[in-house]
Amino acid sequence: MKKDDFSYELPNELVAQHPLENRDASRLLVLDKRTGQYSDQVFTDILDYLNPGDLLVFNNTKVIPARLLGNKASGGKVEVFIERVLDSRSAKAMLKSSKSLKLGTVIYFNEQPLLQVTAKQGMFYLVEAISSELDVLMQEHGVMPLPPYINRPAESDDTSRYQTVYAQSEGAVAAPTAGLHFTPELLEKLANHGVRSTYVTLHVGAGTFQPVKTDDIESHQMHKEWLQVSQETCDAIHDTKAAGGRVIAVGTTAVRSLESAFQENELKPFQGDTNIFIYPGYSFQIIDGLLTNFHLPESTLIMLVSALAGRENILTAYAHAVEQEYRFFSYGDAMLIA
Repeated sequence: MKKDDFSYELPNELVAQHPLENRDASRLLVLDKRTGQYSDQVFTDILDYLNPGDLLVFNNTKVIPARLLGNKASGGKVEVFIERVLDSRSAKAMLKSSKSLKLGTVIYFNEQPLLQVTAKQGMFYLVEAISSELDVLMQEHGVMPLPPYINRPAESDDTSRYQTVYAQSEGAVAAPTAGLHFTPELLEKLANHGVRSTYVTLHVGAGTFQPVKTDDIESHQMHKEWLQVSQETCDAIHDTKAAGGRVIAVGTTAVRSLESAFQENELKPFQGDTNIFIYPGYSFQIIDGLLTNFHLPESTLIMLVSALAGRENILTAYAHAVEQEYRFFSYGDAMLIA
């Protein structure tokens, strides 16, 4: 399959630049993956499409303030984007400056020498905090790392709104955005309705926005991301399927976590890196449905949802969403594929 098989036209004004005032006020496009039929709903209507005994699988990763603006001793500006925290003082990062950075370069924040470049690994640098823990440095000088299609600086509201209400495990540099629509009240209503919940952790990396650079999608190399699937989650999934319930992933990161943990013909606890690439032709082993936001044209994520619901069904539903002026991407509206 070719990259442009997953292209569609999207007016710039449909790319959501701010979240709605209320998380659960988003629209919800419900797509039947078997028939391709769809309907327009609001997000709180999700209660009507989930059955008692169904299981929602959430990604409980927490976004860190991974973007830092500093400068070199010469005064030249340096933008640091933490890609992955390696330990309490070191991280893999992308660095932007007017001139290429040499190893040993010290980066200053508010005139304090706080970060040093220690190595180069492909497109990434290794950096080390000089006088404090890395998390302290990020809390004092970092901002939320909004996606590249949000054309504004991070604002104070983004600290909470670009974060799910159930976020727990720090390490992501991008939010698992399908979960941004849930409120504590809606989660409680779902539980009272008999819908169960469980969690995985996948620390979303900046590579989630990496474009597919090869025309033949099978030649694309996925970025690696760290994930964890617990025994508790495996048990919840086994129990749900045994009782005839459905496993609904909340977000593509939950999908990739569960499908990565399916090894040797069974779902088992897993901790480590994954670079699983899901595109049409893939046979899903765990999930029965997916709640997700709308994805960029020609991205690996639109390929993933096409693998679940069929490319033609997805592109037809996306064309409808554009016509109906749905809000797209991270702060946008949602789609339930079941």
